[in-house]
Amino acid sequence: MDLKPILLVEDSNNDIELILAVLTEINLAREVVVVQDGEQALDYLYQRGNFSQRQSGNPVVVILDLKLPKIDGFEVIQQIKSDPRLKVIPVVVLTSSQQEQDLLKSYDLGINSYVVKPIDFPDFVEAIKKIGVFWGLINHPPLVIPTGTL
Repeated sequence: MDLKPILLVEDSNNDIELILAVLTEINLAREVVVVQDGEQALDYLYQRGNFSQRQSGNPVVVILDLKLPKIDGFEVIQQIKSDPRLKVIPVVVLTSSQQEQDLLKSYDLGINSYVVKPIDFPDFVEAIKKIGVFWGLINHPPLVIPTGTL
């Protein structure tokens, strides 16, 4: 099975290591692309900068922290969801923020899911497994946007 990459946008090295370990354990993705700030996330999606030579195509899902350096998660969501070529990419916010205004703003911008990072290790692992399985395997986003439908 040829699985599209997952784009993980996370600035915590500990969270990155754990998320990658869980996704590897469940053999979910051919590739998990990790970037640590919003600017790198947009560079990846728009194939510019360090990602100008990457293979074309959208990731199957973007797992995105909100509190990021350079460009925050809200701006990343806004740019993804306002671009006809990117807006079909599912965006899952994975954050420690339990603030209602962050939740509402994220959904208002068009995210597909909002997950608060569990504090307990086993709960965190289980949440990552569920995110990975649903968004990486069960969900089927369009591969390309047909011209003339937007």
